[in-house]
Amino acid sequence: MEKNNWLLITYKVPAEPAKKRIALWRRLKSMGAVYLQNGVCLLPKTEEHIRQLKMTENEIREMNGDSVILETVALDKSQEQKVITRFKADRDEDYKEFLGKCQDFENEIDKETAANHFTYAELEENDADLKKLQVWLVKIQKLDFYEAASAEEAGNRLKACQEMLDVYAQRVFEAHDENK
Repeated sequence: MEKNNWLLITYKVPAEPAKKRIALWRRLKSMGAVYLQNGVCLLPKTEEHIRQLKMTENEIREMNGDSVILETVALDKSQEQKVITRFKADRDEDYKEFLGKCQDFENEIDKETAANHFTYAELEENDADLKKLQVWLVKIQKLDFYEAASAEEAGNRLKACQEMLDVYAQRVFEAHDENK
């Protein structure tokens, strides 16, 4: 059985200015890092993560902080599963939020349809919202290192949103043609 190798970064930075500390936390979270505790997080070992962590190490140094980057493996299979479960839980939270926004999108289309409001302005607005959902899902998927449970549902829901917008667009085109 192949073991998962992870990169572990531990860091300590001055409490002030808080915005730098928060920016550091956000940067690591945006890479998909899982925090084991304050100032200690893991990422799967990839060349990209090595590069990003080395850049982060430099930022920490510039903040008058200190850090250590290590390569590590779990002690045994159960410890490995604990870590993978944390990665999956973080991504499932992201997918859950994404699914909520898909629901908002669907509610908006339903509202416009119920009101017989078929305009190009609404179509453009909804099209822009769909593009935001598409970009967001790609970002989440990029950080989904261990195939979280909600991944498939999120993909299917985005397809449903696309199909819903296609139907709405057709109604806009028909309404526009009727007014000529």
